[in-house]
Amino acid sequence: MKVPFNDLARSMPRDEVWSRVREVLEDGRYISGPEVAAFEREFARYCGAGHCVGVSSGTTALQAALLAFGVGPGDEVITVSATFMATTAAIVHVGAVPVFVDIDPRHRTMRVDAVEPAVTSRTRAIVAVDLYGHPSDIGPITEVARRHGLTVICDAAQAHGASYHGRRVGSLADATTFSFYPSKNLGAVGDAGAVTTDRADIADRIRELRDHGRRADRDDHVRVGYNWRLDAVQAAVLRVRLRHLDGCIRARREAAARYGRLLARSHLDLPTEATGVEHAYHLYVVSGADRTRMRAALRARGIATAVHYPTPVHLLPPMHPYAPADHSRRLADTEALARECLSLPMFPGITAAEQAAVADAVHEAESSARRVHR
Repeated sequence: MKVPFNDLARSMPRDEVWSRVREVLEDGRYISGPEVAAFEREFARYCGAGHCVGVSSGTTALQAALLAFGVGPGDEVITVSATFMATTAAIVHVGAVPVFVDIDPRHRTMRVDAVEPAVTSRTRAIVAVDLYGHPSDIGPITEVARRHGLTVICDAAQAHGASYHGRRVGSLADATTFSFYPSKNLGAVGDAGAVTTDRADIADRIRELRDHGRRADRDDHVRVGYNWRLDAVQAAVLRVRLRHLDGCIRARREAAARYGRLLARSHLDLPTEATGVEHAYHLYVVSGADRTRMRAALRARGIATAVHYPTPVHLLPPMHPYAPADHSRRLADTEALARECLSLPMFPGITAAEQAAVADAVHEAESSARRVHR
């Protein structure tokens, strides 16, 4: 049985989307406008946040949030290297310096006890990453931030619909940034993003930044801004898909639980949830195998896999200036994850039969590996 890594079409409510997009096209207001404002209200309410500001991508969301809190040249921002390049790129784009700390190897998010030792007189913010859909342990991270007067931003590009001690991601930090890239749990049909926050002043600043520094009036430029606006067609798609998001998260969690049962006798390290957390399972990432051999074995059986991410950010050439000299020690768990992580097929609509085929292929690959090493 062939199993795709992802199948976006299975969870796309086509008729609803076409109907809503047609209304936008007939209305003629394609940039910002009422459709974007409606999505912002609905997503803020979904997250339990006071404000949502739609922007052009998850990357611009993070950059706008940093700028809105005054992070700039010479400031230090504590973050992780187990993430996509965009997290760190946004920090560098505002002129700040990323300071990398290690991850908790069980949940793959920022290691709490590594944060405070990384604080210096130049530290201005902490950017925690909800990797693969597991929320960061934001409570103790925020406690550290408050002791030192720091801003906490969550990069929740992979965690739409996840929750932490009864509160949804998007309502936990000073600001939370989201990507609506098509493959995300809440995906558009192109690039799109948003920032949620409870602070009206920060939301207003991001609205100015996204629209050439303008306030409400077309010619009222109050700062040098950017063209980071969310377009109405993407907002229309997101409004429709938001109504289905909880069902999609339930489907992902059910699929993750099924993998847990099917792979229980394997030698892989499977994803786990921290106490009080509901993982959104944007990705189902295992580790502990010879990745090259395992991927080849699954590919031979028609099963697609992916790697998120094969090289930690601090080892990518553009980020070499920011890598700690003793990175192999200070970021040991980050580098171990990069060497071993393997993403198995995960999407709403994946069938029990497809997951069983994946598990059978994993078990056969492990059996084959044991025979080779005898």
